[in-house]
Amino acid sequence: MLGSTHGTLSTHSRPARVAACGAPPKTVVHSTASEVTDTDVSGRPLHAPVPDLDRFFRPESMAVVGASDSEGRPNTGVTRRLIDWAERVGARLHPVNPGRGTVFGIPCLPSVADLPEPVDLAVLLVADPLPVIAELTDAKARFTVVFASGFAETGDEGAAAQARLAAAVRRSGLRLLGPNTNLNAFEEFRDDLEGPAIALITQSGHQGRPVFALQELGIRLSHWAPTGNEADLETADFISYFAAQPEIGAIAAYVEGLKDGRAFLLAADRAARNKVPVVAIKVGRTETGARMAASHTGKLTGADEVVDAAMRQFGVIRVDGLDELQDTAALLARARPPRADGVAVYSISGGTGAHFADLAAAAGLQLPTLSTGKQTELHQWIPDYLGVANPVDNGGHPVGDWRGRKIIDAILADPAIGVLVCPITGPFPPMSDKLAQDLVDAAEATDKLVCVVWGSPVGTEDAYRTTLLGSSRVATFRTYANCITALRAYLDHHRFITGYRSPFDDAPRTPSPSARKAEGLLRPGHQLSEHAAKQLLRAYGIRVPREQLVTSAAAAVRAAGLVGFPVVMKASAPQLAHKTELGLVKVGLTSASQVREAYRELTDIARYENISLDGVLVCQMIERGVEMVVGVTHDSLFGPTVTVGLGGVLVEVLRDAAVRVPPFGETEARAMLRELRGHALLEGARGAPPADLDALVEVVLRVQRMALEVGDGLAELDINPLVVLDRGQGAVALDALAVCR
Repeated sequence: MLGSTHGTLSTHSRPARVAACGAPPKTVVHSTASEVTDTDVSGRPLHAPVPDLDRFFRPESMAVVGASDSEGRPNTGVTRRLIDWAERVGARLHPVNPGRGTVFGIPCLPSVADLPEPVDLAVLLVADPLPVIAELTDAKARFTVVFASGFAETGDEGAAAQARLAAAVRRSGLRLLGPNTNLNAFEEFRDDLEGPAIALITQSGHQGRPVFALQELGIRLSHWAPTGNEADLETADFISYFAAQPEIGAIAAYVEGLKDGRAFLLAADRAARNKVPVVAIKVGRTETGARMAASHTGKLTGADEVVDAAMRQFGVIRVDGLDELQDTAALLARARPPRADGVAVYSISGGTGAHFADLAAAAGLQLPTLSTGKQTELHQWIPDYLGVANPVDNGGHPVGDWRGRKIIDAILADPAIGVLVCPITGPFPPMSDKLAQDLVDAAEATDKLVCVVWGSPVGTEDAYRTTLLGSSRVATFRTYANCITALRAYLDHHRFITGYRSPFDDAPRTPSPSARKAEGLLRPGHQLSEHAAKQLLRAYGIRVPREQLVTSAAAAVRAAGLVGFPVVMKASAPQLAHKTELGLVKVGLTSASQVREAYRELTDIARYENISLDGVLVCQMIERGVEMVVGVTHDSLFGPTVTVGLGGVLVEVLRDAAVRVPPFGETEARAMLRELRGHALLEGARGAPPADLDALVEVVLRVQRMALEVGDGLAELDINPLVVLDRGQGAVALDALAVCR
């Protein structure tokens, strides 16, 4: 990790800002009252309100309700800790307990009503906090913390109690942290560390301990928000607040459940605007996310896939392990922006370099081959028989002279290289000691990132504890995997924020004429027939085949003549999801007699299956193109989501799909297509002409507009197959299914 043991004070002492590692000051974006009330066409907010939490983290006055100094009582230890914390932050503390005259020598008040002043923060050490909320409101308190458990985490009865608590807080105007939280907000932060800090958010306090312990390795922490059950203040509130604090270089979060999907995305958007990286663990990857769904789209994406896509969409870096959280957040908080994307590997062993390079390349990092001139330069100090193309194998770092530093400086001077990584699998003094010192000295003299993987399981070596961790300019890791994960996140983050434009700025605020047409087609609680679903697509300018709905064989023959042979005939009825499996689709009909026979067969099958048809569709046949699926599903957390993937009869077998949460723009729609494993089919595979990607992107954006405007009335929309024709020819929705909420 990037380590430093020198320095300045944390925000708990004074709001200082020291740009360690040369990190540039951030331009902080603040919200206004008008931003907070701005909504998109769906009625959802477009800006995150940023709570003013200054007086929560640094109160001038505070009360401890239920304070105690009785030996053996749980509240006694908590009270003592809060008194110590109040002294550190300079807050006036008022104990409240009707059964005490004093607590630890401090005069104790019998009730909240007796407080001599409005308090910034009230900490409730009582089993039932609800009656105290009204008292705090009358006393004009600003924030309160509820430690008590027994709420939503315990089941329905506890959830009802939490709902009553949340309702009381909303009426009061008071802001509440918890319930079911802990003392992490009142930790003693080191004030001797310099550089941009990490702000920590956890729903489970114990899970934040590894990040908090980074201070022992010289990484500065400024805040810890243990959100608990989030009856009021939630993860999104703290992300929005931390993103506006200039001393914070990164936000690390452990999230068990998101309270409000839109609020979370707006907070992530604010962090992206302010160029503050957010690194998060979101538990629940193994949940099936299964749902009762009629459409293919509904079966393609479970709840966790939507969370994962939404986080990527707004630049949140999702990691799995607590070790990854601490290492990635530490690097992103303190490292300067990269000068180039290229990674160079420098090692004292060819095997070590090759091993690391394999893993790095597999993770998508770029390891450019050094130029012929650069290799010639390196061979001045490295024997000719050793490879220096990248990885650079020095065969043993020079110990007795200046050559080692020359090698490192020469690699860093290459304009294609933005990061130098030196994996040291184990200490080998004096070589490893000299190597560590040369790396530190080189890092101090460059604006490029220098990383070291110190692989020793012991970790007590002087080269590691003093030389490497004593430098604020070297990022030191203990494993290859964590180094690679952090580097990929570092490079991805800076690519993401370069030119970032918030999709909320361009989100539609007024309904389009298409919305009025669509609303007339929706039937709440019903599944539309294919014919009605295609009318919904037409309302949004999505191309469908020429077709007619008929109710007799004779009408079918006339329709085929108008549509033009060959034709496709399909049964059409509400609640009819998958027609092919029932034999209710006939393809490639080329004559009137085939049309009459197909009509008879389709109606006979429908009678046998007890399906009440609204008619038979006679459709233009589209014979060539790449079959895709585009659809809308309604996620319980984020609302309408848009999915695109490979379609056709194998859609659920291949499960090759990408999902996004509206709003998003054309760039994001094209990124969805690049995520698909079958993207090569759209580019033209095995001699096939390239497909009309522009038309496909246009369909995705039109479906997104539909999702925004009528998505709350639409449980599912499934366009499958959407046939994407050759470049310049467009895309045609051959079938559609729509289920109304």
